[in-house]
Amino acid sequence: MINNSNQPNIIAHRVKQGLKRIPNIKNIIAVTSGKGGVGKSTTAFNLALGLANQGLKIGILDADIYGPSLPLLIGATDYKPEVSPNNRFVPLEKFGMKAMSFGFLVDSNQATIWRGAIVNKALEQMLFDTEWGDLDILVIDMPPGTGDIHLTIGQKMPITATIVVTTPQDIALIDVGKSIAMFEKLAIPCLGVVENMALHICSNCGHLEHTFGQGANEKLKQRYQLDLLAQLPLNSLICELSDAGNPLDLHPQLREIYTQLAIQTLGKLSQLPKDYATLIPNIQVVK
Repeated sequence: MINNSNQPNIIAHRVKQGLKRIPNIKNIIAVTSGKGGVGKSTTAFNLALGLANQGLKIGILDADIYGPSLPLLIGATDYKPEVSPNNRFVPLEKFGMKAMSFGFLVDSNQATIWRGAIVNKALEQMLFDTEWGDLDILVIDMPPGTGDIHLTIGQKMPITATIVVTTPQDIALIDVGKSIAMFEKLAIPCLGVVENMALHICSNCGHLEHTFGQGANEKLKQRYQLDLLAQLPLNSLICELSDAGNPLDLHPQLREIYTQLAIQTLGKLSQLPKDYATLIPNIQVVK
């Protein structure tokens, strides 16, 4: 995946049969969760930032139409994308990556009361009608759950792989299992599991405590043969920095955690089959 020089060499990997990879986007990674409140959006954003810090060309798409989090996380709640001369959205460029969110298009206090067909159309437009330029990886922050939106994204969008975010409780594992099973049925591989809020280190005494229990990663590995990509801490700094629109890599310890998540992600991505279809030239039949 990464060569011996200082410049990463990211290749395109195969997408679901019947779909064509977006030519200027080598890979799309969808960050999913079985339920809300597990820190999926924070994980997706800081994974994208960690990948960008590796020198990669990164984009992030906030696909949660009903509860977009990216504008707050990236510190751009007032950003309104311009439209290019060829009628495509111009994404926000910040922290070394490109970002697009439905939250950039509507009032943050306005409720989105849309039926599934309209939501699906909006997602397709944000993916296919945004001036992404050349990207090594586009990270998609998926909405929680396993509904119609997920089915549309899995069937119509050329996703390379998914990453699943969960917390250690058994009740969360029940829901995350449904998410894993859904994408398995859609023939989209999963790179692994991120266990969020897995542990807490006391700021006074340094005692390490597994606040929500432990062993979740082993259960998922036994059931779905998925490896653990990272165990993320329960830390008040994550909340403070995220709410202020600041990247977590401002804190050295948190930066190292998400750097390792990015490296683990690249390692798993490199093991997927390569995309050879785009290397085959079009053959013109001369009559």
